Amino acid sequence: MPEGHSVHRLALVLTELFAGEVVAASSPQGRFSAGAEILDGSRVLPSQAWGKHLFIPFVDATVPHEAAAFTLEQIAEHPHIRWIHVHLGLYGRWVFNGDESFLKSKLLGVPHIIIGEGDEIRSAITDPSDDVQFGARTRSTEAASPSQPWQAPPPRGAVRLRILTDRGAADLSGPNQCEVKTGTEVNKVLERLGPDPLRNAPGDRSLFIDLVRKRRSPIGGLVMDQSIAAGPGNIYRAESLFRVGIHPYRPGSRVSRERIGYLWDDLVETMTNGLETGTIQTIQNDLAPELPIEGDPEASRWAVYHRTGRPCLRCGVTVREKLMQGRRLFWCPGCQH
Repeated sequence: MPEGHSVHRLALVLTELFAGEVVAASSPQGRFSAGAEILDGSRVLPSQAWGKHLFIPFVDATVPHEAAAFTLEQIAEHPHIRWIHVHLGLYGRWVFNGDESFLKSKLLGVPHIIIGEGDEIRSAITDPSDDVQFGARTRSTEAASPSQPWQAPPPRGAVRLRILTDRGAADLSGPNQCEVKTGTEVNKVLERLGPDPLRNAPGDRSLFIDLVRKRRSPIGGLVMDQSIAAGPGNIYRAESLFRVGIHPYRPGSRVSRERIGYLWDDLVETMTNGLETGTIQTIQNDLAPELPIEGDPEASRWAVYHRTGRPCLRCGVTVREKLMQGRRLFWCPGCQH
């Protein structure tokens, strides 16, 4: 499942490629036909992300794009906006196809994006730190002539939603959720989510501290609870707890407000870096090996994640692993208390 920075980055991609455009919407698979019919012929507004949830707003095509740049926080004031709410879950992915101008976005070329359906694969770089799958295909050689317009390729696989312009398309497959929602319904989703480190709005840090301090559950589970912090996944959980020095099995109620605040600050820092670079590399400069360690490639990127049985880069104690709530948890017993 993608971590929050990937969904925020996806929102940036969709905004760059589609915001302001009047699009055709369809459901080649058929499971989203009613929703696609509602959105077909609408104008796309800048996409939004909150944690692992993606929200794509649409308005009537007669509404100018410049007059309708609404944010998630303003949706209650604009009930006529229709939103696509997408949660990729474990198997969801987006595939982008288009002409050269459509696919020139630098956001499509970062390492965590899996590129490759079709005749001309732009890149095959994959990043095992991230489960989100995006794709992009350049136009075929037959459509390369400037005098010949780009033609959308047939959908591949079970495409739930296709968003189409005359320059490109975005195909959504396998999402856990894909629904049309009103502003009121989107608000109900947001009410269930905790603060998002990538939004880091005023008061979010204090809210996160309060939510953690009220719980007796291990903080390693609380960091992954999307009602407490929206967006962090398994990597950020392991790495930020290590960087702040908090043992993942310490109950939230027994962690000081100061240390929880430091944890929030670290989530903000590391996830912002992930958003900017498109990949997760959380190793601190003073711990990063000058050269890759043979048999331990993760040490160049992470301090504890996927480093079970290897010496801690700071103290030398063996990194441990255990299942917590069905997910693999990594920590250093020497550095985390």
